[in-house]
Amino acid sequence: MTDTDTARSVTGEDEVVDLCRELIQIDTSNYGDHSGPGERRAAEYVAAKLAEVGLEPQIFESHQGRASTVARIEGEDPSRPALLIHGHTDVVPANADDWTHHPFSGEIADGCLWGRGAVDMKDMDAMTLAVVRDRLRGGRRPPRDIVLAFLADEEAGGTYGARYLVDKHPHLFEGVTEAISEVGGFSFTVNEQRRLYLIQTAEKGMHWMKLTVAGTAGHGSMIHRDNAITELSEAVTRLGRHEFPVRVTKTTRAFLDELGDALGIELDPEDMETTLARLGGIAKFIGATLRNTANPTQLGAGYKVNVIPGEATAHVDGRFLPGFEQEFLADLDTLLGPTVRREDVHSDKAVETTFDGALVEAMQSALVAEDPAAKAIPYMLSGGTDAKSFDDLGIRGFGFAPLKLPPELDFAGMFHGVDERVPVDALKFGVRVLDRFLDAA
Repeated sequence: MTDTDTARSVTGEDEVVDLCRELIQIDTSNYGDHSGPGERRAAEYVAAKLAEVGLEPQIFESHQGRASTVARIEGEDPSRPALLIHGHTDVVPANADDWTHHPFSGEIADGCLWGRGAVDMKDMDAMTLAVVRDRLRGGRRPPRDIVLAFLADEEAGGTYGARYLVDKHPHLFEGVTEAISEVGGFSFTVNEQRRLYLIQTAEKGMHWMKLTVAGTAGHGSMIHRDNAITELSEAVTRLGRHEFPVRVTKTTRAFLDELGDALGIELDPEDMETTLARLGGIAKFIGATLRNTANPTQLGAGYKVNVIPGEATAHVDGRFLPGFEQEFLADLDTLLGPTVRREDVHSDKAVETTFDGALVEAMQSALVAEDPAAKAIPYMLSGGTDAKSFDDLGIRGFGFAPLKLPPELDFAGMFHGVDERVPVDALKFGVRVLDRFLDAA
């Protein structure tokens, strides 16, 4: 057997685990300030894997070390609109002392591949690489053009990844009308006869904010009525304890209807505690899509214990539902009061699309072919993805990184969590589904 024959005998299922492991072993921690290792090594790794099967990938570096890789596969019918498959290669930082297995070892244990990025989102990066490499080795072109984008900086808002490419190199996405990416296509087991696969069709917008209160500096031993820390703390407490009103978007309404049918009950969005309790780990995703949220995440003030500072600051992670940004901002200002100055550190829009069309049908058919109990349903992501940037180019985005998961796995807890891991069988399942999907897309 020749080396060429050996290469052709390797399938996407055969290599997806190794691809994911090798990506995990490349530390791409994103601290949000360029202090991390950057994504250049991962971009070069991906580019080499694509070049091995005949593509001509390009690497774009927006800042030293902050690199993304883009390639285009010519489809059988280039007159059709193109499909974008995008994933990010950066990950949030991880403290190895907290983990059962080192977060950058890519160790396999208990049927899972462990490591930072195993689900967010080097699993999808690896599945995409595995499918593309398998198809190109076998000379199987997709029905339409496919643009592949492996992106930097998603974990800090995408400024040096997707946003940079959309603003500076929009020609790369010429003809693209639809896209698939992360945090969708994973299973929720109702029973052995029904597994719901949640397809992301919407995501909340964001306002990452800095709050500042100015006071009067003074000696810590004196009575002081104008204490910036006290004023800010009271405002942050009001904000952190506030429960924003329930607002049901069309995506969440569709999700609740589908979930209610599967569970055999009618769901009331105004009384979701019982329902959320039945959803296990994915309740973390779903609960936050019923209302706007604002979570204080950082506090800062002072430099010495006996000095009252003249200023105190806090940072807040604010997320708003599609169509409710202005209501959210008005509520913030009411809660914070006139003494707190609010400024955006990073903001981006909410996005929402309908759950219909040929691409959705392709997702459903590919899932059912590999899991007869599957049913695809729409849902909203409480976080954000690079789909926001691509939406500016008129690209309709879906979260579709298919994984058939064991019911006991706390999948939502894997995102940015300790001991992040993905089942090996789920990676192989995803390869099979994505391959079928590309044939039908």
